[in-house]
Amino acid sequence: MTFKAEYIWIDGTEPTAKLRSKTKIMAGDASREVAALPLWGFDGSSTHQAKGRSSDLVLKPVFSCPDPIRGGGDILVLCEVLDIDLTPHSSNTRAVLREVAERFAGQEPIFGIEQEYTFFDGHRPLGFPEGGFPAAQGGYYCGVGADEIFGRDIVEKHLDNCLRAGLGISGINAEVMPGQWEFQVGPLSPLEVSDQLWVARWLLYRTAEDFDVSATLDPKPVKGDWNGAGAHTNFSTRAMREGYEAIITACESMGEGSKPMDHVKNYGAGIDDRLTGLHETAPWNEYSYGASVRIPWQVERDRKGYIEDRRPNANVDPYVVTRLIVDTCCTALEKAGQV
Repeated sequence: MTFKAEYIWIDGTEPTAKLRSKTKIMAGDASREVAALPLWGFDGSSTHQAKGRSSDLVLKPVFSCPDPIRGGGDILVLCEVLDIDLTPHSSNTRAVLREVAERFAGQEPIFGIEQEYTFFDGHRPLGFPEGGFPAAQGGYYCGVGADEIFGRDIVEKHLDNCLRAGLGISGINAEVMPGQWEFQVGPLSPLEVSDQLWVARWLLYRTAEDFDVSATLDPKPVKGDWNGAGAHTNFSTRAMREGYEAIITACESMGEGSKPMDHVKNYGAGIDDRLTGLHETAPWNEYSYGASVRIPWQVERDRKGYIEDRRPNANVDPYVVTRLIVDTCCTALEKAGQV
């Protein structure tokens, strides 16, 4: 008996990495543990991860799930990229997160990430008329009706594919600009939410492909007074879920010293185009908890819960954003004895 395993990895394209994948035909039982799946290789010179004269790189499976597109016993396999000595490749941001996540695992950090994206039909956003613009923003957000909603068939198919894959999808909604949507992943641990977001992104691209539509994580897909696309990142630790003092400590820690710029410069390429200060966030080079990082109203009322970092772009690397937030906030909470 054979099955298809789609090996997926993150490449070295800059400033924003792309997803790559290829199919391995395997014998045996697809239900085996991910650690039992074999290493594989690829040509790193074709993915901006190696020079042509020495281009062999290694794929190490780290997460697998059912393949909802092929069905049957086929699987999707997310991989880390390694050098041939089996050490993490320089583009492997997951390995860096893994060290930080393990160090602070006792604080039980969890994340929910709100992934915005925009559908394009050729060179224009889905729902934009040829050679012009649609009606101004206002009615599209969480809207209904063919005059305001574009791409729902793709969105519903993507949602179903994610659920069949067993991913921790927690919701979807139409966003502020025509052809713009959002799905949410989590709450999950740092590695889990990041792995599953990358697989959900792959499924988004692959699902839209069948409709001859492309999906982009461009943080400013249309210039001018049109909505940007973000990846609002919700975060908590056990102490934050139990008390308000830890929430204030976490918020203040991200505003200390160089931390605001250390974070935003790693929150996705083009962040200055999106975070202009004219909409729901502060300017990219200013920090405020209330605008940059938000304490939701019910959290303030309940005096416990989570915080929401609104700064990350749609094109952010989830391994990087979760690492930065865990490292900054959990270090501060540890120093304050709020663990």
